[in-house]
Amino acid sequence: MSRNITLLRGLEPPATEQEIYAAAQEFVRKVGGVSGLTTATKTAVDKAVATIAAATTALLAELPERGLPVPDEPPARRGREAVAEDAS
Repeated sequence: MSRNITLLRGLEPPATEQEIYAAAQEFVRKVGGVSGLTTATKTAVDKAVATIAAATTALLAELPERGLPVPDEPPARRGREAVAEDAS
């Protein structure tokens, strides 16, 4: 399960709120077995995502700097790099 969760510690520039929120969504979807939101799942999923995003933000703020570079960029950043390369 965890191999699909994005590594956020040690990114340059640091992980954004959107990246942290996306990672929290992925975690909640995996753990909860929720692939899509329904009226029965939306409230619980939204609450869990907010809690995990807040905990992740606090964790990243408290951890020491990472000694090694991040092996892979988060998926959202990969798309931006490709667009930037095409524009140049």
